[in-house]
Amino acid sequence: PNAMRSIDCGGKCLAPGIVDVGVKVCEPGERHKESFRTAGEAAAAGGVTTMVVRPDTEPAIDSPETLQFAARRAADVSKVNVLPMAALTKDRAGKEMAEIGFLMDAGAVAFTDCDFVNRNNKIFGRCLSYAKMMDAVVIGHAQEPVMSEGTCATSGPFASKLGLPAVSVIAERIQLERDMAMVEMTGVTYHVDQLSAAASLPVLERAKAAGLPVSAGVSIHHLTLNELDIDGYRTFFKVKPPLRHEDDRLAMAEAVSAGLIDIISSMHTPQDEESKRLPFEEAASGAVGLETLLPASMSLVHAGHMNLVTLWRALSLNPAKLLGLEVGRMSEGAPADLVLFDPEKPFVMDRYALKSRCKNTPFDTRRMQGVVLRTFVGGEEVYAR
Repeated sequence: PNAMRSIDCGGKCLAPGIVDVGVKVCEPGERHKESFRTAGEAAAAGGVTTMVVRPDTEPAIDSPETLQFAARRAADVSKVNVLPMAALTKDRAGKEMAEIGFLMDAGAVAFTDCDFVNRNNKIFGRCLSYAKMMDAVVIGHAQEPVMSEGTCATSGPFASKLGLPAVSVIAERIQLERDMAMVEMTGVTYHVDQLSAAASLPVLERAKAAGLPVSAGVSIHHLTLNELDIDGYRTFFKVKPPLRHEDDRLAMAEAVSAGLIDIISSMHTPQDEESKRLPFEEAASGAVGLETLLPASMSLVHAGHMNLVTLWRALSLNPAKLLGLEVGRMSEGAPADLVLFDPEKPFVMDRYALKSRCKNTPFDTRRMQGVVLRTFVGGEEVYAR
């Protein structure tokens, strides 16, 4: 047809747009860190066509009214699709179950208290049972809270050398064991958002072998960085859970390649300069990642850890399947959410060139490969380089 536009993609990759589960957008409450507008621009520039956003805002997204406010704001100003998650408990405090049914009616695609871990098994079990009854997806965080409290590094000689309060990787395994037992009890569809330790993988493997409805994710930072990166007390490398040993990083990459870990996400967490320019123990945790997710992920392909098909399954298809979305695939009738990128093109990351309002990336000045050329949402071009 005359209206059809042709784009020469010779030598480049055209793939389904990335579905990023666990993005923090600081609306309501902290728009000075990130708004739906700036997050949408960053996502489009990073090839992310669907942001699944966390409810750890101020106030928390724990009521239909707050969720609808966030959804309306996103629909008005974001260049990409935005799907809100809701808190599992009111104010993410673990004391009272949120209105799961009403929140689902309002558009919540999953339920999570983010990095708050509920130690009250009775309340947590009740939440999971109700979520199962409502056919809702629950996303959990596997860090035993008592062991993890007040820590900012992974136990071992390196943390001792720096004099930082540290937590054993076993804290992750302990919490994962508890969560898998609760899934066995309730039958809820459960996703663990940020596995980071090799010690956790046998627990996940047993749960999947037993047929439990579980999946797991890993952040791009735990796939591409390790504890040595915090040398010099560099707070832009302070994330939660803390960066692990190199053996853990390699085990995570192998688990993604083998299909044991299902999803890779950016865990985009904007923090302003003031909250990062503090002593390491006091500095805020988190890093932005919407614009670095694709090139950082491509480093796993270039290093031979996995092929491009496996990578894209973890970035797009699997997160879409977890949440029952039609996106994440290139087939007749599927939404035309696409990213065109050059997998080989090198560049040097410049944090000041990021479209995110906050610039707290650990990849600043790093040589990377993989440049987004165009991004399409619903067939409409939302980014062009």
